[in-house]
Amino acid sequence: MPRPRCYVASPLGFSETTRPWYRDVLLPGLAEVVDPIDPWSLTTEDEIAAAHAAGHEREVALEIGRRNAEAIHGAELLVAQLDGQEADSGTVAELGYAAGRGLRCFGIRSDLRQAGEPGVPLNLQVATFVALSGGTIEASLDALLVRLREDLAD
Repeated sequence: MPRPRCYVASPLGFSETTRPWYRDVLLPGLAEVVDPIDPWSLTTEDEIAAAHAAGHEREVALEIGRRNAEAIHGAELLVAQLDGQEADSGTVAELGYAAGRGLRCFGIRSDLRQAGEPGVPLNLQVATFVALSGGTIEASLDALLVRLREDLAD
């Protein structure tokens, strides 16, 4: 049985301190259960550098967003990495877009800080979109993988 395609929404590709966990832990972990779609692989650093050199920053930014939206269209699920004092706005936008398109959305929020209203681990609207999509927000990658295995077995 083919594994569902899963868009991986996260800000982890922006920083050298988080790229290794994304590349070496998150993507391989998800690959045990789903077919991850890695939006960080859809655009090269050379493309971005060439656009900046040519003064086409807006065009490349919109192209990156278009590619990400197209990748979401090709997915059946979305997993969002939601750590931080405030969850990353681009990640939250991808999650909202996916939920609005009817994809089941899941989140990982391992951050110990409370970042939302009482009773939810982060912004109530983000928590609501995840819940309405049929997904959950889990406190660790391990817990998320257990949840995905359970949900996909049904």
